[in-house]
Amino acid sequence: MLFFSKEGTASPIGGENRTELIQLHFQSFSFLPEMQLLIFLAFLLVYLLSLCGNATVALTVHSDRSLHTPMYFFLANLAVLEIFYSSVIAPFALVNLLSGRKATISLAGCGTQMFFFVFLGSADCILLAVMACDRYVAICHPLHYTLIINWTVCACLVSGSLVLGFLLALQLTILLFHLPFCGTNEINHFYCDVLPVLRLARADTQIHQATVFVVSVIVLTIPFLIICISYVFIVAAILKIRSAAGQHRAISTCSSHLIVVLLQYGCCSFIYLQTSSSYSSEQGQAVSVIYIFVTPLLNPLIYSMRNKDLKDALGRALGRAMLFQRK
Repeated sequence: MLFFSKEGTASPIGGENRTELIQLHFQSFSFLPEMQLLIFLAFLLVYLLSLCGNATVALTVHSDRSLHTPMYFFLANLAVLEIFYSSVIAPFALVNLLSGRKATISLAGCGTQMFFFVFLGSADCILLAVMACDRYVAICHPLHYTLIINWTVCACLVSGSLVLGFLLALQLTILLFHLPFCGTNEINHFYCDVLPVLRLARADTQIHQATVFVVSVIVLTIPFLIICISYVFIVAAILKIRSAAGQHRAISTCSSHLIVVLLQYGCCSFIYLQTSSSYSSEQGQAVSVIYIFVTPLLNPLIYSMRNKDLKDALGRALGRAMLFQRK
C-alpha cells in the first residue's frame, strides 16, 4: 500500500511521510448522462446473464452424474472462474456508471482489484490449455485416458492453474505498486488494468514493462502454443477416424473449446502483448468490455449449444425443476 507524501508522491508503507491516501479516478464511458444510463442497463443485463449461465453450467455438472468426467470437471471449474473473474470488475464498473460521476478508488483498492483480476484471468487462460491437453489425451490416446487423466491429476491440474496464476499476480502487483505515484491520477480505463496504471507511475518503468511482457508471455503465449500443438495432433487423429459419427462427436467436443480459446486469447493478446508506449486507452476499453462482460456470457452459451451431453443434462435438470414446481 502506498501513501501520499509531502512531496506529492506515493511512498511505501514504512516511509516517514504519511498524510493522506492517494485517490485514483476512473475515466467515464460517456459524458452524456443518458448514454451512461443506457450503457449501465446493457452491461447489467449482460453481467446478470453471464452469472446465470455460468452458474447453471457449474450446477448442472455438479448435479448430473453422467457429467462427472474430467472434461466436465474442467468445464465446471472454468465456469466458476468466469463468475469470479467478471465479478472482480463488473460490479464496481456498474456502480461507477450508475453514480454518473468520476469514481475514485484508493491505491490499496486498486492494487487489490488488479491482483484478483490478474490472478483469476491467468488461471482462466492456463485452465483453457489444460482443457486442450485433456481433449488431446481423450482423442489421441482413448485407451489410456482413464489412467492418464484420473481425478488426482484433474485436481492437481486445476490447483496448479490457480497457484501459478496466484504467484504471477502477486509478483506483478507488488512490483507495480512499489512505484511512486502522485496524489491525484486519472486512469484512462474503467478498472485498474496493468498498462493504464503503469502509465501513471512517476519513475522509469522499463523493467516493469519488461516484467509485464514476460508475465503475458507465460500466461498467453505458452498456453496458446500448447493448445495449438494439442489441436494439431487432435485434427490428425480425427482425420483417421473412419466413421462419420465418430468424427462429428470428436469435432463437437473440441469446437466449442476452440471458439472460447480464440475469444479469450485473441482479446487478451491484443491488449497485453504490446508495449506500454503503443497501448491505446480507447482500444483497451473496447476490448476489455469484450473479455470482461461479453466472453463470460458467450462461454456457457457456446458450450451448451455445441455440446450434446451438456444440452441433454440441462434438459433433464429443467424437466426435474418443472416437475417439482407442479408438485
